[in-house]
Amino acid sequence: MRQISLDAKHSESGFNEEVVARPFVKWVGGKRSLIEQLTAHMPDRFNDYYEPFVGGGAFFFELANSKVLQDRRAFLRDMNFDLINTYQVIRNGVEPLILSLKEHARHHSKEYYYEVRKQHHLENRLEIAARFIYLNRTCFNGLWRVNRKGEFNVPIGSYKNPRICHEENLRACNNALQDVDVRTRDFRKFEAKRDDFVYFDPPYHPIDETSFTSYYKSSFGWKEQVALRDVCLELAERGAKVMVSNSATSFIQDIYQQFEIHRVQAPRMVNSRADRRGLVDEFLITSY
Repeated sequence: MRQISLDAKHSESGFNEEVVARPFVKWVGGKRSLIEQLTAHMPDRFNDYYEPFVGGGAFFFELANSKVLQDRRAFLRDMNFDLINTYQVIRNGVEPLILSLKEHARHHSKEYYYEVRKQHHLENRLEIAARFIYLNRTCFNGLWRVNRKGEFNVPIGSYKNPRICHEENLRACNNALQDVDVRTRDFRKFEAKRDDFVYFDPPYHPIDETSFTSYYKSSFGWKEQVALRDVCLELAERGAKVMVSNSATSFIQDIYQQFEIHRVQAPRMVNSRADRRGLVDEFLITSY
């Protein structure tokens, strides 16, 4: 796919290098490794683009980089306030965020990490976004997990030199997010119409009792999975084009019987058992 050219950088050879937007956070279940399968199964034609569980946004950024969204509107949603706030801060003006992240990088240490982790009641949106990226880039496995009070509680990771401020990528993300509608919103509430393309990447249905799906204050259990299926049915009846990623379990296969189900392989690196890491089967579900 073609790549968007942003502010030109010059290599030592004198040629311009293309800077493309990539996810600005590490995200469990991120889709960078599945981009080829996602693009292969997306509809040939569609109007606007919706992503109600945007997470790290790997698929969105790929579509933006390749100019697929150039003449379309994009609507990004997630229930994680810290995440959506960060998207909005990057979109609205990234330079103050870069300066704040450089400050975090200068002070980074184990003691500093736990001091920042305690700051659960910040009110300034820029400070909230900078804290979110700093903790995400330095915590264990890039895992964003909160307790029942909504307080981030992941320990520090064992990184020698974490990249806390990726200036070029943040500016590329700012460019990609211009004119994009980004809001905190439940997946049940959005406005997709006939011929719009909706990509759902929800917390996966667990493949066993050791799988972890509770990243937020409330878990995404079987009732939520069925509610999502119902939303997909309603959208399909409305004429929208729906694609869903989920785990390859009999439960997911059963509830999506009315859809096309494609089996793909994806790397899975987060599991309490080493023998459960590596390539695993996933479902890519489409209504078209």
